[in-house]
Amino acid sequence: MLHMKRQMFFAAVSALVFAAGLFTAAAQPSNAVASAPVFAPDYSHASEPLPDGVIDWDGLIKATDATNGQDFARFTFSFTNAFTNQITILNVHPSCGCTTAELPPVPWTIPAGSNGLMKISVNLQGKAGTLFKSVNVTTDRGYKNLMLRINIAPPVIVQMTEEQRAAGVAAAKTDRQAVFKGDCASCHVKNIQGKFGQPLFEAICAVCHEANPRASMVPDLHNLKDPTSEEFWRTWVTSGKAGTLMPAFATAQGGPLNDMQIASLAAYLNAIIPPHAAVPATNAPAAK
Repeated sequence: MLHMKRQMFFAAVSALVFAAGLFTAAAQPSNAVASAPVFAPDYSHASEPLPDGVIDWDGLIKATDATNGQDFARFTFSFTNAFTNQITILNVHPSCGCTTAELPPVPWTIPAGSNGLMKISVNLQGKAGTLFKSVNVTTDRGYKNLMLRINIAPPVIVQMTEEQRAAGVAAAKTDRQAVFKGDCASCHVKNIQGKFGQPLFEAICAVCHEANPRASMVPDLHNLKDPTSEEFWRTWVTSGKAGTLMPAFATAQGGPLNDMQIASLAAYLNAIIPPHAAVPATNAPAAK
């Protein structure tokens, strides 16, 4: 009998504890946190021109001058959100791979009345003359094109005095690779890194072959008597000619140019100087 009463007592206590737990759990506030709404950019107007007055730019067309051999041209565009609501920049797309834009990760939201800054860089290696680039800025209100112009100054061909020329010739007669050493290197090996074709020719060859006046011992490349071809130019640039002032430009022979640069010079020279065959001798025997 006593045993049965104990069982009934413990059963009643357990029921009370269980009920209390249910009551306590129901009374506790929920710990669940509502997730923040996911931002979904609006692309419905992305293909439309951005109306005037939505973004005030400090300029839509910018120009700069660059020196021959300069690595990059850099631009900065600043703007203000003049709209009554926030604006989101969805994408910034330069016109070519040599142009890059520096800005916060997109989508980039600019509150109404706030300012923004966008930096643009153009890689100038291997380029000459006047360049035109564009950057397309796409927003949730439409797109706008920013225009860039870079004027690259032509290379400065150093004019040597007669004394300097005589000293250079004397050094080259002893060692034709002397043009790549000492003071001579400042003209013959300056700013050639990353250059190919015409810019490379202007940087390393024109100092002698396009000099005005050109030294009498330096041949006029446009009026050679020998037959020319792309292979002809590649051979001369690579190895030069022993016993003359023409050095070997290949790195394997103590020069400053790699194989790709030499190939680009050969292709450029072959393009601007039309190949021609050897002029047959006038006293050659008649064909039978």
